[in-house]
Amino acid sequence: MATDSTLLNSEMELQQQEDLYQQLLSQTIGNMQTANPDTKVIRPQPGICVKTTSEPSKEKVFVNICQSNLLPAPPELSREKLLDLLQSEDPSGYRVPMSLGEPHTEVDNNSQGCTAYDVVINQDFFQKCQKEPLFQQFVIMVSLEGLENKYNIELSREWKVLKNRKFLGSVSEQNIRTKSKPVIQELQPPPEFTLFVEPPSGVPEHLIAEIKLPGVVSSRSLVLDIGEDRLVLTARPSLYYLDIFHPFLVDQDLSVAQYNSSTQILTITLPVVSS
Repeated sequence: MATDSTLLNSEMELQQQEDLYQQLLSQTIGNMQTANPDTKVIRPQPGICVKTTSEPSKEKVFVNICQSNLLPAPPELSREKLLDLLQSEDPSGYRVPMSLGEPHTEVDNNSQGCTAYDVVINQDFFQKCQKEPLFQQFVIMVSLEGLENKYNIELSREWKVLKNRKFLGSVSEQNIRTKSKPVIQELQPPPEFTLFVEPPSGVPEHLIAEIKLPGVVSSRSLVLDIGEDRLVLTARPSLYYLDIFHPFLVDQDLSVAQYNSSTQILTITLPVVSS
């Protein structure tokens, strides 16, 4: 039987091209890890797909929460302790190690363009979240907050877990840190703030504080504690910290705080009881 040498040569060329591609891919990954020995490349497994929207544009956003056994698990936490944590003033004390991928453009079921993000967490912790709805809700909230802080966006908290889809788009490789950041980090300098009284003359009725917070996307990342003569503000995660005393006694219950995400200024109005 005669052999078609054209077909044979074509198959050999395809195999050579495939071998060359795999070689270049291995070299690229190797160079990435050599350039930054504190990272490694992983290919996560699909998990759940969360649908939400961006604010204020209401554009569709999908968050693919993926799993990998190469990410460390968070500290062990019971359901009861998680409830206590969520009811506390600062739930950021409990950290979930996660990798936040770059945004990628996709097409939804209605052939409409949308944005998707990939978030990777530890595989065992992901399985725990599948069994405990409270843990799943917690991870989704932490993921949304992490994406907001990293990409300077605002996401709606009205989200939905898609039933028949584990991932939107295609699973991409991610670089993850192999060495954790130090637990203790220096806080940034206190933010710029202004205190003034209303009315400007006569008996003061209100003390007004204006605090500039560049880089803070949403009020959800702010923790404010108002005392009788003290203000303590924390912007998570470790963006700003402010602790000031003022020369007035104020009504804590009637005090009002409002954050303008456009100007990135927090305005606090405190009724003055006495000076």
